[in-house]
Amino acid sequence: MNRKTNLQKRIVVVGLGYIGLPTAAILATHGCSVVGVDIRSDVVAAVNRGEVPFVEPDLDIAVTAAVTKGALVARSSVPVADVYIVAVPTPLGSDRTPDLSFVEKATAQIAAVLRGGELVILESTSPPGTTRKMSEIVASLRPELKGSILFAHCPERVLPGRMMVELIENDRIIGGLTSEAAESAMEVYATFCRGELIPTTATTAETAKLVENAYRDVNIAFANELSMLSTALDINVWELISLANHHPRVNILNPGPGVGGHCIAVDPWFLVDAVPEHSLLIKQARLSNLSKTEFVFREISTHVGAVGVPAVLVLGVSYKADVDDLRESPAIEITEALAKEHPTVSFLVRDPFVVDLPVHLRELPNVSLVDSIEMIPDSAIVCGLVGHSDFRNLDLSRFDPENVFDVCGIWPSTEDSVVNLPSSPVRG
Repeated sequence: MNRKTNLQKRIVVVGLGYIGLPTAAILATHGCSVVGVDIRSDVVAAVNRGEVPFVEPDLDIAVTAAVTKGALVARSSVPVADVYIVAVPTPLGSDRTPDLSFVEKATAQIAAVLRGGELVILESTSPPGTTRKMSEIVASLRPELKGSILFAHCPERVLPGRMMVELIENDRIIGGLTSEAAESAMEVYATFCRGELIPTTATTAETAKLVENAYRDVNIAFANELSMLSTALDINVWELISLANHHPRVNILNPGPGVGGHCIAVDPWFLVDAVPEHSLLIKQARLSNLSKTEFVFREISTHVGAVGVPAVLVLGVSYKADVDDLRESPAIEITEALAKEHPTVSFLVRDPFVVDLPVHLRELPNVSLVDSIEMIPDSAIVCGLVGHSDFRNLDLSRFDPENVFDVCGIWPSTEDSVVNLPSSPVRG
């Protein structure tokens, strides 16, 4: 298809979170007239001031530029438009089944203002069949429009910290309920996407996104199992993986405290829920990664109890390195469990990307944020739970090496290490 530089259509993006706001900003800075919709009044107000309510490199520049020139405005209700992009949460329920309530509510709000001929795009990562379910909701609420609305699923593939680059550069899967819907959606993404636009069916597009994250989850689970296996064998997991990766066809990932974020920690369960009899490995990988979080907690907790120190320094609580995103963070889960199990110990959290702890951590009297590790007593236990770049050059020489836990390979145990860490895989 011919790439267009400007799409003369009104676009509404429902959901101004980690995906919706960058998408709205990029569309607005590429010639589109965009309205962003969010139920959170503070987010709407922030966007209309040209501000970004979370950390993402270069997003603030794009939002400010788009708002200043009037190409992007935020509202709390869905207006009439030509294209609707839904980027709302799709969390798991307490029973690990998909919660599509946000998608359903957004669909109902859109249905109320449809006139016929519009394109509705679902960007939220969703179980197979969700896009078709949206079309059925619209058909039930607006039967007079049946067959006149186009539906497509176009999942994002972006890395937090690189969203503004990858939204433009990455290839994009365009899944339509019909070929006409796929074609129409391709016109939207052609306004800014330099990567290949790949048409397919909506269900295939939904499943492809889930498979991408399940693939990563399975590989992380293998690395995490190696770390627990190495503890039992009393060998260094970082050395083990480094040696194995010398094989020309082996590329093992680094282990960590588990898996966090809204994607990898959640999406595989959508496949397990959809086809449980044929997703046994996918389910086991999820369980293995969950068990790693419990394993790390237990190893550190046992040491805290044995040593009897007054303070523990927790380095990092976001779900991954160099982002402020706390969703599904195993580091938060570990910190909370440790603080509850050891109420007389102070847990001092240092995270350069996090300005405030989540409420359930703030409510614990023995957990607090610190601005520097200089105030941490030399006798403290140090837990490197997130590999923020800022932590790699920390001078930990004043701490007892036996009290330094490196869960994610911030300071691998080599001759060049900042501190000579023990061989236990949890510590190094």
